[in-house]
Amino acid sequence: MKKTEKKPNVMKKIALGAGLVTLAAAGYLLFGPNGKSNRKAIKGWTLKAKGEILEGLEKLQDVTEDKYNAIVTAVAKKYAKAKNALPEEVAKFEKEARKHWKAIEEDLGKKKAK
Repeated sequence: MKKTEKKPNVMKKIALGAGLVTLAAAGYLLFGPNGKSNRKAIKGWTLKAKGEILEGLEKLQDVTEDKYNAIVTAVAKKYAKAKNALPEEVAKFEKEARKHWKAIEEDLGKKKAK
């Protein structure tokens, strides 16, 4: 008898890819050309917020720009109410997070092609 191979769950791979893109972006932010000054400016809440965005992406079955932006907006609103996050920091974080959509979209396209 032949063993049937299990097909990998494509959505899990897409979520993993999106997570890797997010981590790469965070790495660039912290260790890129302006990394030293960025590390000084980074607050603990931003790392938690990025994690929440990643968790939101992992829960999606179909990742689209609108859904990604909705997650970013929801997380930003949550942290806008936090005591340790200044409103201008939250706005900057949200704007920066939205810029990462292009990289996520490219990564998703590569995952689908495979």
